[in-house]
Amino acid sequence: MSDGAYSPAPADERLLACRALAPWLAHLEQLHPRGQAGIELGLERVQRVRQELAQDPRCPLIVVGGTNGKGSTCAYLEAIYAHAGHRVGCYTSPHLLNYNERIRVDRQPAGDALICAAFAHVEAARQAAGNIALTYFEFGTLAAMEVFITQRVEVLILEVGLGGRLDAVNAYTPDCAVVCSIALDHTDWLGSDREAIGFEKAGIFRAGRAAFCADPDPPRSLLAHAQAIGAELQVLGRDFGHFGDSLQWTFWGRGGLRRAGLPLPALRGAGQLRNAAVALAVVESLRPRLPVDMQAVRRGLVDLALPGRFQVLAGRPTVVLDVAHNPQAVSGLAEKLAELPFAAKTIAVVGMLADKDIAGSLASLAGRVDHWLLADLDVPRGAPAATLSAAVRQRALGGEIECLSSVASAFRRSAELAGENDRIIVFGSFYTVAAVMRSRQNDR
Repeated sequence: MSDGAYSPAPADERLLACRALAPWLAHLEQLHPRGQAGIELGLERVQRVRQELAQDPRCPLIVVGGTNGKGSTCAYLEAIYAHAGHRVGCYTSPHLLNYNERIRVDRQPAGDALICAAFAHVEAARQAAGNIALTYFEFGTLAAMEVFITQRVEVLILEVGLGGRLDAVNAYTPDCAVVCSIALDHTDWLGSDREAIGFEKAGIFRAGRAAFCADPDPPRSLLAHAQAIGAELQVLGRDFGHFGDSLQWTFWGRGGLRRAGLPLPALRGAGQLRNAAVALAVVESLRPRLPVDMQAVRRGLVDLALPGRFQVLAGRPTVVLDVAHNPQAVSGLAEKLAELPFAAKTIAVVGMLADKDIAGSLASLAGRVDHWLLADLDVPRGAPAATLSAAVRQRALGGEIECLSSVASAFRRSAELAGENDRIIVFGSFYTVAAVMRSRQNDR
C-alpha cells in the first residue's frame, strides 16, 4: 500500500472545467506512481475520497466478481433489468475502444460531458481529502458512481476489477454479491492457488446479504468465509442451477422454484448457462424490490451482445474475437471453437500480457492451430512475441510460427494467409482484440 510519499500535482482550474475526455484520462494516468497499468490493492484511498464525496447509492446494488464470466453475467443482468423497465447503471472494465464503454446508463455508454463532470467532482474531493494518489481504476470507479447517482438509476451493477476483497468496487456495500468462477489468474496479487484466490473473491460477500457462487466446485476458503461472516450464500448445483437441451433450458432454485421454457443465451458456449443461471438467481433474490416478469427475462437472455467475447464476425474467412487471457478462459475458447463449422485451417493471432500464464493458456489449443501469428503487445506489462513463441515451442503445440511487431501487422498477415474456408482466431488480451477492432475500422 502507498505510504503517502508520492503526492500528485492537483488538477488546474482549466482541467476542472474541461468537458473533453482525453485531457482527463491523461490526468488519471499520472495521478498514481504506477500509471494506468498500476495495481495497488487496498480500500483506504478510495474510501477516504468516497467519504469526501458523500456517495450513498439509494438503490439495489449488485457486485459481480470472479476469474471469468463477470462481463457476461453483468450483461445478462443489465439486459434483463432494462427490459423490465428499470433504469440500470452498469460499470465494467476494461474497455475495448472507448473509455465510455465502462460506464453505461440504460445500456448506453455515458457521454463525455457527463463523465468529465464526474471526474471533476472526484478530483475536487481527492484534493480535499489530502491529494490522495488514486489509481486509474480507483478514480474511474468513484466517477462511475457519481454518474449513476446523478442519473438516478434504479439498480446498480458493478464489476470487480481484480480479486474482490481489496478491489475499489468493494468500497460499496452490495445487496447481492456474485462470484462467477475461481481459477488461476493475477496470482502475483491474489495468491498461487484456488484456495487463496477464492478467499480474495469471497471478500465481496456481506453479512446477512445475498451471495452467489456460479462455480460448481468452490474452494473451501470461499465457503468458509461466507459461513464465518453470515452471508446468505447460494451455490450452483446445490441451491440453484439449470438443465435443458439444445433448444431451451430451465432454471431451478430454492423452494422448488422452476422457470421453464427459457431461450438459450445469446452468448455462445456451454459456460454461458452458468452465467445466465446465476443472473437469474440474483433476479429472483431481488424480485421483492425490483419486479421482473418472465418476458423481460426471456428478452434479456437473447437481446444482448458482448463485443470481444467469442464474437464471430460476418463474412469469410471466419474471424473470431475473444478476450480470453488465462487458462480457464482459453480452454473455454477451445471448446467453443469445436462447436463451429469445420475450417480447413485455423490461424491464431495472439498477444498477451507478460504477467499471465502464457504457456498454460496456450496449451488448451494444442494441435488446434495450423499457423501462429504471435505479436508484440506494446502496452504496459505487454509480452514480446518471442516469449509467446517460446511457450508454443516448449509445449509442442504444433503449427507454424511467425513473430510480428504488432497485433495490427499480425492480423494483416492472417488475411494474407487465410482462404475463405479458413478460420482466424484473435485472443490473448483486451488489448489484442481492441487492436484488431481498430485495424478493421481503419481499413474501411
